[in-house]
Amino acid sequence: MTSTGPREELPGFTQLIDLAAERLRGAVLVANDEFFAEKENLIKAAAPVWIEGRYNDRGKWMDGWETRRRRSPGHDWCVIRLGLPGIVRGVVVDTSFFTGNYPEAFALEGCRVAGTPDPEEIVRTATWIDLLPRTPLRGDARQAFAVAVTERVTHLRFTIHPDGGVARLRVFGDVVPDPKRLAAAEVDLASAELGGLVVACSDQHYGHPNNLLMPGRATSMADGWETRRRRGPGNDWAIVRLAAPGRIARIEVDTDFYRGNAPGSCRLEGTLAPGAPGDALAGDDPRWTELLPLTPLQPHTRHVFEPVAASSGNGVSHVRFSIYPDGGVARLRLFGAAVRVRVVKVPANDAE
Repeated sequence: MTSTGPREELPGFTQLIDLAAERLRGAVLVANDEFFAEKENLIKAAAPVWIEGRYNDRGKWMDGWETRRRRSPGHDWCVIRLGLPGIVRGVVVDTSFFTGNYPEAFALEGCRVAGTPDPEEIVRTATWIDLLPRTPLRGDARQAFAVAVTERVTHLRFTIHPDGGVARLRVFGDVVPDPKRLAAAEVDLASAELGGLVVACSDQHYGHPNNLLMPGRATSMADGWETRRRRGPGNDWAIVRLAAPGRIARIEVDTDFYRGNAPGSCRLEGTLAPGAPGDALAGDDPRWTELLPLTPLQPHTRHVFEPVAASSGNGVSHVRFSIYPDGGVARLRLFGAAVRVRVVKVPANDAE
């Protein structure tokens, strides 16, 4: 069986960080029912698959979260702890391969909870706010829905009406950490965990540029940013909005796993342009200051560099990371001190 549902182009918010991703410590904590397929499948990193003829003692094996057929009033639900607290800008509900057993509709709520309480306590005591009202779903399709609510949340309640199966849920948004995490003497200003984000890039054919900013070392060649083979003049690049404007003291460029496709060299520039959109920074702009000149790179190697020009004063808010001419990089780390933290209201009892 192949998934035959429509695959419309997904909106811009899907370029943001998936706040619920497993790799960022997201977890499906509890569900009222998971008779046919486990709740944990909902946020698996891999795309859903169909395996013809595979059954278990509950019935047809499905790659998603699937509840039993409801014979009484009500609906099914699960609670998800976001790996990174933040503002949800949109979700993708993927019902791939669920053709006669998908829910009629779904709804999404969020809450803000301090620490890591017992899941049952969250179910009993959390104050939930509506992020998306009850919304119809189609079967065997990836469906994107924008969220207009701008509250910082730590957990979600995903409700399906009345029952059925969903393959994957992706939760895209802006990371909003506790500002105290950015107050350390040295932090990775580019880290996705603190709010770093790639806002523009020349190419992402083989790997999303936000992989550059993920925590930990890469796990494979698929876990980095890789561009297609360049057949003309020029080079590839990515522009990173730092978690906060800061002064960069150390640069790490990691080409782990890229043995025959690492770039030949790289370059790093910085600018102070808080709030500037990515497309406004994508051209050759005289405001860029060179932090690392054109520097050779080795395959499958973790490189450490000192910037040639200290990003002093008010620091930089964005960097342009250029690779020559093309290729793959696993991670980019920009260690330094924040000079101005983005102001976000985080209640005192919401410390992480």
